[in-house]
Amino acid sequence: MTESAESQHWAPGRLTALLTGAVAEAMRAVGGHVGGVYLRSSTPGLLRLAVLAGLPGPLFRPWWRMHVDRPFPVADAHRLGVEIQLADPTETMRRYPQLAAGLPFRFGSVYVPVVGASTAYGVLSVVRPATADASSAPLDRDRLTEAAQALGAALLELEADGPGVVWDGEPLCVPPPGDGAPEGGTGRVAPGDGAAELLPDGVFTLDRLGRFRYVNPRAALLLGRPRAELLGQSLWHAVPWLEQPAYDDQLRGALLSRDPVHFQVRRPQSPGAGPGSGERYGDRLSLSVYPGPDGLTFTAVPVGREAQATTAASHPGRDGREDGAPPFGPLTAPAALADVPAATGASANGTDSLYPPVILALALSEAVTARQVSAVVMQELLPAFGGRRLAIYLLQDRHLYLAWESGFPKGFLDPFDGVALDVRLPGVETLTTGRPLFFESMQQLAAAYPGIALDAEEGARAFLPLIASGRPVGSCILGFDRPRGFSPQERTVLTALAGLVAQALERAQRYDTEAALARGLQAALLPHRLPVHPRVETAGRYLPGTQGMDVGGDWYDVVEAGDGLALVIGDVQGHGVQAAATMGQLRSAVRAFALGGHPPEEVMSGTNRLLIDLDPGQFASCCYIRLDPLTGAARAARAGHPQPLLRRPDGRTEVLDLPGGVVLGVAPDAVYPVVDLHLEPGAVLALYTDGLVERPGTDIDEGIERLRAALARAATPTRRTGPSLGGTADLLIEEARQATDRPDDIALLLTTRRATR
Repeated sequence: MTESAESQHWAPGRLTALLTGAVAEAMRAVGGHVGGVYLRSSTPGLLRLAVLAGLPGPLFRPWWRMHVDRPFPVADAHRLGVEIQLADPTETMRRYPQLAAGLPFRFGSVYVPVVGASTAYGVLSVVRPATADASSAPLDRDRLTEAAQALGAALLELEADGPGVVWDGEPLCVPPPGDGAPEGGTGRVAPGDGAAELLPDGVFTLDRLGRFRYVNPRAALLLGRPRAELLGQSLWHAVPWLEQPAYDDQLRGALLSRDPVHFQVRRPQSPGAGPGSGERYGDRLSLSVYPGPDGLTFTAVPVGREAQATTAASHPGRDGREDGAPPFGPLTAPAALADVPAATGASANGTDSLYPPVILALALSEAVTARQVSAVVMQELLPAFGGRRLAIYLLQDRHLYLAWESGFPKGFLDPFDGVALDVRLPGVETLTTGRPLFFESMQQLAAAYPGIALDAEEGARAFLPLIASGRPVGSCILGFDRPRGFSPQERTVLTALAGLVAQALERAQRYDTEAALARGLQAALLPHRLPVHPRVETAGRYLPGTQGMDVGGDWYDVVEAGDGLALVIGDVQGHGVQAAATMGQLRSAVRAFALGGHPPEEVMSGTNRLLIDLDPGQFASCCYIRLDPLTGAARAARAGHPQPLLRRPDGRTEVLDLPGGVVLGVAPDAVYPVVDLHLEPGAVLALYTDGLVERPGTDIDEGIERLRAALARAATPTRRTGPSLGGTADLLIEEARQATDRPDDIALLLTTRRATR
């Protein structure tokens, strides 16, 4: 919902009143000193901070937007619909390392989804003091839940009277509940401030929104502005030279953790400063910040002056100064600030000009494949600069191949896929020259490259070289819907961010290469076909993981051993080439023991000793079943592997309860008990690895139950009518096959006996 939309369809302020009221109630329920609410935006998958209570908005600009797929508690609470509590920095680092790295301060936090009926609107979030554990904090869970539910119901009702509730603007920053600061921030002098008027050190206070509430004369001189021009103004507007990323981090820490901080800042040099100017202590100030419930109290002392402050204050006039002169020599005058460029916040182009590279670097640190890197760029970098189109090309054999595209007309980029490096195109020349190219309008682009195909009549384009440590990786195209300028700061930041993307893509290419090797090794080691037996039908399936090197550890096999069949499934701990190699050795060992006619307990114990002797630094789970095809009698042994499933001919399906030993490769003298089974004609025995039943955040038993239910619903496979056993296997892994995020590889082996005529 934009501000104009609110005024057109609802009573003015109705939405903001609902949001601020809910935030205040949530803060009271949790005992928090900072609160906020994220709402969905008109951009699919993007949440925006709508209200921020108790913090200055400019300090937290990098957290104004949150994509629902990012590994942050706000995103998880919205996507999963669950409440998330983080008691202290340790728990935050363990569960959400990116949040802890971006805000490495001592605080706890709570996140509650805001849902109306079945509509997820956003998330209420509250920052509170860190505690030893979540249970020891003053948390009124019922009150907090009621606040979120009430807000969800109110937003649902609001939607019924107007358009969908979304938030596309900047956050509304409000004081925390109970803050007595006047809205205008006039900064009335509180009792006791008269003493501060006489102090030789600078003293000033800010409210929780960063506005000056009190400034003593010395602080006004040190900050270079008359006191009347400071009171009621925000720190960053009134004293722009304090708007620096390093200083912002210090203030964020004080506001979030309520711990005092101490740091130095550099003041702008006055035109007359220098040798003989009387400025004896340089241009640096030592700032100490003391947080309180209503704001921050600062002390400011020139560096080098701290030790002499008391002496100078107790002997006025010792230097022959006139009464009323600055006590420590000339200071920067307000006029001197005219030549100092002010730091900027959001530009007219909607750019977060202070977008810190560390945010993108942290997001890229978890991207493993080139596709994941590209997705991070689309979710983080593109919205930060107001872009709508993205294309990433990767260099291979002196040609650029399209690796990712978003926002361009369908098929528009096809003619540029595989373009050679000698073609005169901006996407090529930015890489060959190593220089970024910025075009503030489509007309400017057409004039620079006559005859180039354009995907739009209006807009702007940035072509960035992707170069990692001097090695060309590819090129990146950012597209904007309207003409826009690129400030020198934006060009510098975009070029630096392109370097981070290039490093991540180079790393991803190495992962892709190694993953391809592991998959090739895996394919070579898995059985190309299973034995055909007149009385028994088997079907095997394997799916590699989707995350980089998540391939190589799982295997299945069927071995014809004398008059019986050996059914085998196993899972080597770990992934990659080493896991695939170990799997190949274990598969060969199990086959050798099976072909030698050894009983199941000897197959398992022998394979266990072999793995310990090989000492690959890995262990493996395994399930081995020796089946008599004629009678259906079977003997099974298990080594730390998930329990098999058995679907009986009448459809009843159960999880077998086979006793087992420890995983292979751990204990040389491990014992593996054997259990007798019977496989009736038409029954289906399912062996599988944990990748098929495990999901992040859920218990493995829930996954096994889902698999059992799916097998129970499957029709009985027959030879001539109905589904085949292979069709049943495909059905059981269909959901996993469709998943874009499959953290582990999967193996499945189904076996059924055919009825005799």
